[in-house]
Amino acid sequence: MSPTDRRELLARSYPGSEEDDDCPCESDGASTPSIYHPLWRDERAELHRRDYAKVLATIGGLTALGSLAAPLAGLTQVFERKYTGPVYSDGVALIDSDGAQIAEDHLSEGEHMTVFPQPRPGIADAPTLLVRFPESEYGEGTNMEYTVGGYAAYSKVCTHAGCMVADRDGDTLVCPCHSGRFDPLTGGRVTGGPPPRQLPQLPITISSDGYLVATGDFTGPVGPGGE
Repeated sequence: MSPTDRRELLARSYPGSEEDDDCPCESDGASTPSIYHPLWRDERAELHRRDYAKVLATIGGLTALGSLAAPLAGLTQVFERKYTGPVYSDGVALIDSDGAQIAEDHLSEGEHMTVFPQPRPGIADAPTLLVRFPESEYGEGTNMEYTVGGYAAYSKVCTHAGCMVADRDGDTLVCPCHSGRFDPLTGGRVTGGPPPRQLPQLPITISSDGYLVATGDFTGPVGPGGE
């Protein structure tokens, strides 16, 4: 088929294309005209392509944000409580996330875990950090009367913004939200970051049947605020 015949066939199939200066065919007949050319000049098709690209970009952005937000929320969930009474009181047992009481030999020295007050109205899930170190390693700032068998307990709620103090760097307890750092060996003292005050300590002892229980409430307000 000659170049002239090809141009006539294209003109019959796609009226108006012979007048388009942007036709991808060469005037000397060296290249074959593209059947997709009219689509390139279709403004409606261009709009559809742009809208489709925007939708894909939006979905991709939302997916990325969701994948980041889910694990972050799990690590830094802000603690809120409507109950305004004491978190613990004398004789309230410390329990794990399954509701089991904490026996005297539960932790080895150097270990820590999250515990909670045995269920009580409005405050059953108040998070508490339980640590265990040799008693000789506790220093100034720790109320040794509130420790027992090398155990010490502190509120897990950061005093800066109420996030969970969920990380650890050596012996230092770390809040992942703003890198607040607390020393459990000196009474939960602030050693870095923006928290304005130490983590309040919880007075604990061992019950007659060998489980850890509180002897009172935290030594200060839980979370941000307070003196």
